[in-house]
Amino acid sequence: MTYLQSGKRFLDVFAAVAGMIILSPLFLVLTLLLAAVHSGSPLFFQPRPGLHGKIFIVVKFRTICQHSGRASPFCRWLRRSSLDEIPQLWNILKGEMSFVGPRPLLPEYLPAYNAYQQQRHNMRPGLTGWAQINGRDRLSWEQKCELDVWYVHNASLSLDIHIFLKTIFTKHTIVPC
Repeated sequence: MTYLQSGKRFLDVFAAVAGMIILSPLFLVLTLLLAAVHSGSPLFFQPRPGLHGKIFIVVKFRTICQHSGRASPFCRWLRRSSLDEIPQLWNILKGEMSFVGPRPLLPEYLPAYNAYQQQRHNMRPGLTGWAQINGRDRLSWEQKCELDVWYVHNASLSLDIHIFLKTIFTKHTIVPC
């Protein structure tokens, strides 16, 4: 039994449950604030390709106003701080995502992947990943895919710990997609 076969999933479930418990007061406050800001659902649901390209529904806090298509200063701060990603703990718990892995991009990009780039879907998508700590939005499509595929081939407990800690202790954390 190796880390990738069962250890990674065990740690994901354990950390997602712990995160949901610890962050529940913050989740409640943000839910109430966003419900007031958006006069409706504080959550945003969007299809994304996951493991083996299978589509799942990612859940995030809504940061763009449905009517104006704009983000309030509070919502911009929420995205910059990556707190809009908290609901994805549910996706991790359900087994659709992992804490660390290639970020799930939009389904529209699926036809654009070549055979090599498709390998990014050989692993559950992550809340954060190798590409996020190595350039994020400054990277080209090709560079992001290269880093994602490199991670798929080199994933390990030590690499996941490195990525997770660098995500936490970096000024700019997780990229909102």
